[in-house]
Order: sequence, then structure tokens, then C-alpha cells
Amino acid sequence: MIDGTFLAAEMAAVGMGMEPSTFTDRMVGGPHLLAPTASDLKKYDVGSNFAGFHYDLNFITIHGKSRYPGLFLWSRDMQKFSAVIPDGVLLLQAGIMFEQLTGGYVKAGFHEVIYSDKCKAVVDKKLEENKNGGDNIMWRISSTLFSHLRHDVDLSPLK
Repeated sequence: MIDGTFLAAEMAAVGMGMEPSTFTDRMVGGPHLLAPTASDLKKYDVGSNFAGFHYDLNFITIHGKSRYPGLFLWSRDMQKFSAVIPDGVLLLQAGIMFEQLTGGYVKAGFHEVIYSDKCKAVVDKKLEENKNGGDNIMWRISSTLFSHLRHDVDLSPLK
């Protein structure tokens, strides 16, 4: 996952007409954090908020696919939509460090995680399968990595 954020940072730099290492040089030695989160779906009801509307404070966030839906993204015009992450695909979002460093050219991505109706439908399906010997895993687990810039990086916008 960390390699994915470095590759995306290089690609972004090239796409913006900068040297490929413009961002990655600033990421080396950063306090990157792999932070899986888990929610016991047996304890919550539809509408429960696992991570309220926010953007991340880091440089790039990378999300793996969860076993259950519930990640929602927000467009710049404040339209909410469900994140659909295909198998074998990772979702990357810019954090506020990326927005600062690019002077707002790249915007931090707003998102939230809630117990949605789609999540409940998957839970109900699994419960039905359990009657026939299926697995009993009712935890929504999200593998998320937060890549950061080093502590000594000036966040003034680049030219």
C-alpha cells in the first residue's frame, strides 16, 4: 500500500509537469500509518456512523476493499455517493497536506463511513448463508494506509 502512494505521488508530479520525485522526496521518512479499523455489525443498526464526514490530515490515503460496503465519497458540489471498489483495486484520496502543497490544485477528498442499507443487505445475506454453514464474520474491516510528508517539510504551495 505504501508503494502505491509513492507511485501515485510520482505520477501526480509528472502529470503536473514537475520532477517525478517532487512529492516522494518529501514523503521519505514520513510517519506513514497503516490503520485498519473494524466495526462489529452485530452491535449497530443502519445509519450508525463509523467515521463522520471528514477529510484526512495526511498526504495521500489509500483504502483497500472492505468486505462490507459503507464508504461514501463526496464530490466538490457536495453530492454523496457510495464508493465501489472492485476486487484487486485500491482507492486513493488526497489529504490536506497534498492540497496545501499544491496550493489547492489538488483537493483533499471528503468521505465518511456509515452502516448503510447496502451494508445491511450484505449482512442479512450472510446471516442467511450462516444457516447453511457459511462464515459468521460480521465485522466491517477497512485496511487504510495514511502516507505523510516528513515532519520538516514546508507546506507552502509549490510553484
